[in-house]
Amino acid sequence: MERKLDISKEYGIVLEGGGARGAYQIGAWKALREEGVRIRGVAGSSVGALNGALICMDDLELAENIWGKISYSQVMNVNEQVIRQLKGKTWKAADMSGILKEAGRIIADRGIDIAPLKTLIHENVDEDRLRASGKELYTVTLSLDDRKGICMDLREVPEGSVGDMLLASAYFPAFRNERLGGKRYMDGGGYNNVPLDVLLDRGYKDIIVIRIYGWGVDRERETAVPEGVSVYHIAPRQSLGGILEFEGAKARKNMKLGYFDAKRMIYGLAGRRYYIDAPGGEPYYFDRMMSELEFLKVCLEKEIGKEGLDQIRGYRPFTEDIFPALAEKLGLTADWDYKELYLAVLESLAEKARLNRFRIYTAGELYGKVLEKLRPMDRLKLLDSEEKV
Repeated sequence: MERKLDISKEYGIVLEGGGARGAYQIGAWKALREEGVRIRGVAGSSVGALNGALICMDDLELAENIWGKISYSQVMNVNEQVIRQLKGKTWKAADMSGILKEAGRIIADRGIDIAPLKTLIHENVDEDRLRASGKELYTVTLSLDDRKGICMDLREVPEGSVGDMLLASAYFPAFRNERLGGKRYMDGGGYNNVPLDVLLDRGYKDIIVIRIYGWGVDRERETAVPEGVSVYHIAPRQSLGGILEFEGAKARKNMKLGYFDAKRMIYGLAGRRYYIDAPGGEPYYFDRMMSELEFLKVCLEKEIGKEGLDQIRGYRPFTEDIFPALAEKLGLTADWDYKELYLAVLESLAEKARLNRFRIYTAGELYGKVLEKLRPMDRLKLLDSEEKV
């Protein structure tokens, strides 16, 4: 595979806020770190600020351990059993008293108590290590006392206050708000949930934005990128779950998704759900489509039938009728091309065959795996998995 990202450069990382979805960012960072991507600084909002501290500390093992074992009670002072009942909608009439009691306690406390999150931050964020990292860390929050959004350079905050300032960026509206350093703050998402402008204003020329689509104001949409600046995106193509869904199993899944989505960006991988190394152009994949009619039969036998394809002669029925209908069926946009169509067919069949999506395939490898799973076709000449296009 050919790496598309220039690792000779230093990059700024923008981390969006989004609560429990933040596990995705740690998976993406793992892939960047594995590829040797050098990070100059981070700008984060809410959970992005907390993850930014772990990234600047360069402690991947700690970050994976925190997220891999995360639970509701490590973030909020709540009854885990009640949360599971509410989430699964499994409660019975006998459970209602416990649920109502928990809801009454939260209301009486003026919001969800996040003392566990405060402890988690202070036990795991090493301020000295953070300051000595040589990396810049910026967080955004909304000052309720000053009624304005602010950006903090954590290298410049008073000694011993880094943990509180990270917490200031993560004060989700449902949490019980307490003063930090004499002031009240609210979640950075209420001001700037994707602080790309923070790094642009500080002269960064190469920036990677890791999206998790959390609650908040998306200022990236209104941020003009100056000429000469390159911005790259790593973003999920499926739901990461709820922003307060702090469950280890879900977090581990999201870390894996973030890891492979980062690989997609780094290597320019194709595919909508799968991760496919497919460097060839449209003519190459048109030829593959036409030469692999057995492959199409598996996908189209309901519409055309096995015998129907054998009776078609020439390219026109395919290019004028069959392929456009197939593209519509697979949900492709109006400007689809034959490479996109071929890979969409391949992914559709890979899903039908229940192939593992969390690995990187060449188009030839995935094609071979599909045929092995869906139908024995020994007479077909499969392309070498190490093919060069």
